[in-house]
Amino acid sequence: GPAEQSGRGPHPEGTRGSFRGFGVDLDVRLGGDGHEDGGAASGRELPPSLAVAAWLLERTGWSDAPIEGLGVGEPLEAERCIQTGRDIVAQADRVALLVMGDASACRTLKAPGYLDERAAPFDAEVARALGAADVAALKVLDAELAYELKASGRAPWQVLAGAAEGADLGGALLYEDAPYGVGYLVATWS
Repeated sequence: GPAEQSGRGPHPEGTRGSFRGFGVDLDVRLGGDGHEDGGAASGRELPPSLAVAAWLLERTGWSDAPIEGLGVGEPLEAERCIQTGRDIVAQADRVALLVMGDASACRTLKAPGYLDERAAPFDAEVARALGAADVAALKVLDAELAYELKASGRAPWQVLAGAAEGADLGGALLYEDAPYGVGYLVATWS
């Protein structure tokens, strides 16, 4: 998921996160009960995107495999993102990814980034690519345009593209909307 400078890089299983900064009295932990508290040893906290991922994994009861979080910085170049994805899948025979990231934040006048006419077409192309598991389209997302549109998902989606190369996956777009002027998408690949 997207991360600011302090949240970039790997977050081991057991790393803790919180929603207290958003006014919600809720703490989360990356990985299920009984796992080593690797995050406490590092002294780092999950960035918000990975705290949401930890919360989602906890709600599903995911505990069948080791878990590691990866905070990806928005400025990371496309080729480095793609190579990171390749490196992730080279570590094991089977890998599951939960990729976090928002589409544009410029869809309406009241959006965090104000209205930008380029936002809806950008989000539509991302939605199409995610829904079709179109690795090639994700690889060529325009980093500068994504930055201008405040789309925090560009770098994580390009990590996904690198990880999915040659896997011949199919996709399905499950949700697409822009409440609060921010594009939110949910897709599955298998």
